[in-house]
Amino acid sequence: MNNFSFLTIFSLSDPVVFATSILLVAGSVASWAIIIGKFRLWGVEKVRPTKFTREDNPHTFADKAIEPFDKNLWFLSTAAAVAPFVGLFGTIWGIMHLFAAIGATNSTSLAVVAPGLAVALGATALGLFVAIPAAVFYQYFSKKSDDFYNKLEASVKETNKK
Repeated sequence: MNNFSFLTIFSLSDPVVFATSILLVAGSVASWAIIIGKFRLWGVEKVRPTKFTREDNPHTFADKAIEPFDKNLWFLSTAAAVAPFVGLFGTIWGIMHLFAAIGATNSTSLAVVAPGLAVALGATALGLFVAIPAAVFYQYFSKKSDDFYNKLEASVKETNKK
C-alpha cells in the first residue's frame, strides 16, 4: 500500500525546499483567490451589465469600467511565468541535498534515494500546479477583458452617434 501525500513528503524536506514549497502553495492560493474573484465579477457583469450613458465621460469611460476586470491579472501572468522556475529551483536544491545524503551514507539504495527524489520532484509538481491554472485563466480573463473593452468602446461610439 502506497501512503503518498505531499504533506508527508514535504515534512521530510530540507528547509530550502520546504520554504520553496510554502511559497508555491501561497502562490496557488493567491492565484485561485483571484480566479474565483474574477468569475464572481464577470457573473455580476452578466446580471448587471455596464452601460455607457450620456453623463459618462466618453474619453475615460471604457478605461475606468475595465479596471476591475484587469485588476490583479498581472499576478496570474507572473505566477504562470515564474512558478515553474521556483519549482525547478526546489527540485535542483532537493537533488543536491539528496546527493549530499548519498555521499554521507555511502549508499545508493532505494531507501536512501527515493525520499529525497520524491521531495525534489514534488517541488516541480507544485510549480506546475501553480503555473498551469494561472496561465490558463490569465489567458481566459485577458481575452474576456479585451473583448469587453472593445464592446465598451463601441457602445461609447454608438451613443455619441445618436
